[in-house]
Amino acid sequence: MLFETFNLGGISLANRTVMAPMTRSRSTHNSAPGTLVAKYYEQRATAGLIVTEGTSPSPNGIGYARIPGLYNEEQVQGWRLTTDAVHKAGGKIFVQFMHTGRVGHQDNLPAGARVVGPSMDVCPGEMWTDKSGQQPYTVPTAMTEADIALAVEEYATAAKLAIKAGFDGIELHAANGYLLEQFLNPNVNKRTDGYGASAQARNRFTLEVAEACVNAIGADKVGIRISPYGVFNGTGAFDGVEEQFLALTTKLSAMGLVYLHLVDHSAMGAPPVPAEFKKKLRAAFARTFIAVGGFDTQSAEKALQAKEADLIAFGRPFISNPDLVARMKAGAVISAPDMSTFYTPGEKGYTDYPALAS
Repeated sequence: MLFETFNLGGISLANRTVMAPMTRSRSTHNSAPGTLVAKYYEQRATAGLIVTEGTSPSPNGIGYARIPGLYNEEQVQGWRLTTDAVHKAGGKIFVQFMHTGRVGHQDNLPAGARVVGPSMDVCPGEMWTDKSGQQPYTVPTAMTEADIALAVEEYATAAKLAIKAGFDGIELHAANGYLLEQFLNPNVNKRTDGYGASAQARNRFTLEVAEACVNAIGADKVGIRISPYGVFNGTGAFDGVEEQFLALTTKLSAMGLVYLHLVDHSAMGAPPVPAEFKKKLRAAFARTFIAVGGFDTQSAEKALQAKEADLIAFGRPFISNPDLVARMKAGAVISAPDMSTFYTPGEKGYTDYPALAS
């Protein structure tokens, strides 16, 4: 099944593999990707679906060094290089919208932008800045309701720009402790208003963003990624987590979103998402269900056969194996990536991994 075609909301995928979104920090000019980024994704276009690295819909969301944005015309034209290359190679590609929220440093943001979040609680730990090296996270500005309304509008505008840039659709990143999950998770969201006083209130921002994007470009072009048991960036499980995420998923399903992308990072040391809860989420979502988290060829095939998912996403193997699908088909060796070059600028550890035929 892994190598069979699949219909994703009217988009024909060549197989059931997904290249998972992975930050690579190669957008060195005004957060606009260039020819190097286009080459990277073109090399991996045999994936059934590519989901790009996290891309900010707002100047306020460029929290990391050298990550891309999609909120102005220069970025649209930069991303057009990638979408044209991937489509010419026969692939399909969604852009992942990742507003970093409080997970940022002021030195990484463009002029006039702010580090923002649901509350003023600072993210624990440090992050890299090209200007000053490792730095503690910037204390965020707590978003007002006007700020929230503007952010919703920014997502919708970015969705329209994504289509202009040639993307087949968008993925809303509501996982891994970034802005949408910052509102979802009460370990981060300390608000007492209509965006944080209850589980329903915490779901509100994500639902408003999803609805705005659906209205902008259509439900068939909008997916979402969630990590209800994730621990990245000061999140973590909480009382009522399953009930809250089932309610969220049910409403997202009613909107007609094209897919739900569930993260289980237990392979990287996070708590596992309970198997019974995965089944409940799958049952609550009417359309395509994507699973990600430490899969190899055999476990991916097993999950598909058991109808635990419709598509299987692979992350790090796609970094070091541009022809991952061909390697899995052939039972060939899967090369390990060089972790020291995950986030460094330039070709090394990015576009210089060889394919089997090389």
